[in-house]
Amino acid sequence: MGTPEFAVPSLALLQESGYDIVGVITATDKRGGRGGKQLLQSAVKQYALEAGLPILQPKNLKSPDFQAELRALGADLQVVVAFRMLPRAVWDMPPLGTMNLHGSLLPQYRGAAPIHWAVINGETETGATTFLLKHEIDTGDMLLQDRLPIGPEETTGEVYERLRHLGARLVLRSVQQIESNDYTLIPQDATQATKAPKIHTETCEIDFDRTTEAVHNFIRGLSPFPVAWTTLDGKKLKIYRAQKEVSKHDHPPGSWHSDYKRSFKFATRDGFIHLLDLQLQGRKRMGVVDFLNGFKRD
Repeated sequence: MGTPEFAVPSLALLQESGYDIVGVITATDKRGGRGGKQLLQSAVKQYALEAGLPILQPKNLKSPDFQAELRALGADLQVVVAFRMLPRAVWDMPPLGTMNLHGSLLPQYRGAAPIHWAVINGETETGATTFLLKHEIDTGDMLLQDRLPIGPEETTGEVYERLRHLGARLVLRSVQQIESNDYTLIPQDATQATKAPKIHTETCEIDFDRTTEAVHNFIRGLSPFPVAWTTLDGKKLKIYRAQKEVSKHDHPPGSWHSDYKRSFKFATRDGFIHLLDLQLQGRKRMGVVDFLNGFKRD
């Protein structure tokens, strides 16, 4: 059970390892593309179609018809990677239970955006956890964990790419342990739990009246999606990548400064954020030099 690219390596590795994938459950096709006229398939569905795997795309997970179809597949174990919250009738269905992969070192960063928040908060390490589902989200007893360092300049997109492959290997090991009945469940310590709620575009506006480190982490934590932004001459300016400079100055936070050749920066509380990769409303995404070539002619 899964939808985005994050889930594809886990599905692919299980299939390549010889497991009988009796069905793939993923999101319904969504309209998108130019004018919203195209029906877009999830990354998981695209893989399943190429692999010739049976696919279910329920609109309602509580539907008796869907649950009957799911039960008819006769799965011994369900594996969930980046899917919706399941009703008990679904996760409690298979005899071996339902296993989930989460992109954090649980109980840290429970919720919808664990990678984003780990980077935003300046963590130097994250990881993945497999656990058996129970009713409360991301609270089930843990099977395995693996750790992954976060580089000081890495974006959420870069961590995501590495973590989805690390997670796939963790899923395979977990399935192998469940298959052989050779595993120990580890309860989560709720007192150590932190939250990673869903991030909305409207909350991605940059507050430059913060430390340079905090602003830099905010930018890389929201790249490449949903993208940190500010305004420039009344237009939204998205910032995908930036470089930090901690230095004393007397400029107001949020003021911008440029040599109109190679440097375009915003003042923070204790330094500057140098823009490297950006997109002004109505223009294409580009590097700062290309941006300034056009900007100075405006």
